[in-house]
Amino acid sequence: MANLVLRLPNNLRPISVSAAASSNGSPGGLQSKGPLILELPMDKIRRPLMRTRSNDPQKVKELMDSISEIGLQVPIDVLEVDGEYYGFSGCHRYEAHQRLGLPTIRCKVRRGTKETLRHHLR
Repeated sequence: MANLVLRLPNNLRPISVSAAASSNGSPGGLQSKGPLILELPMDKIRRPLMRTRSNDPQKVKELMDSISEIGLQVPIDVLEVDGEYYGFSGCHRYEAHQRLGLPTIRCKVRRGTKETLRHHLR
């Protein structure tokens, strides 16, 4: 298994990513169009649909306890369009991070077009 360290701008925290061999034994590699796991600053993620529903307070509290104890286990999904980050899911995890005062959150980032963004906003 190969380890790769991503070098990011100073305001983003680097994490390790592993690339394993495929099932047929050929070396694995990172897909240039696939999602990346990044630790992003909370204030860099736009939440355009955040006020459309309220979160379950008990679920947020349970996530806060879990994140405090073992960290975030499942990254939130984020769409990157022209250098801007948009979050449409992971509402409870995002709120738990906010309430804990954490500066960053682990995200599964995939790139998209403005058309993809318009589709999410419908």
